[in-house]
Amino acid sequence: MKKQGFTLIELMVVIVIMGILAAVAVPKLFGMIAKSKASEVPTAAGTYVNLQDAYVVEANAIGTWSQVGYTGPGTSSAGGTDGGVFAYKETAPASGSQAGTTWKAEAKQKLNDCDKGGQWGLAVGIQGGEAEGQSNAVYATGASSGCGDLTPSFNKLTSGRYSSMSVTVSGS
Repeated sequence: MKKQGFTLIELMVVIVIMGILAAVAVPKLFGMIAKSKASEVPTAAGTYVNLQDAYVVEANAIGTWSQVGYTGPGTSSAGGTDGGVFAYKETAPASGSQAGTTWKAEAKQKLNDCDKGGQWGLAVGIQGGEAEGQSNAVYATGASSGCGDLTPSFNKLTSGRYSSMSVTVSGS
């Protein structure tokens, strides 16, 4: 009579292999989840940049969110936010100034190396054009330590544009 089944050694080898695979795969999975959540930030900032560009060309000034027609994702028209991963904030330029940090996204939870409260910032300013009355919007980006690694495309928002300003974001 032939006995069929697995030996204890064979079962232990399978469990060890599954443990090694889980130890490698689980951190990678959480890293990919954080990156997918953070991919919202460059998209939201890009929408703001496009609306601000159009407003600057038309009005020759930096516009507030309501003037350019921008609402941050998950932000109600009353200014409140939903239970999303990020809080979007507007900081109007100082009175009489043509530059300032006017767009911020703040992480409401820890995402890999980006701590809760980590920020991405986008500063906008105006640079006069060659023709009288013609202006261009200029942008600068910045992110808190650890947050910029999640969103490499965020810093590319200024490529192809003038980016002579600097932006300060808490924790950078």
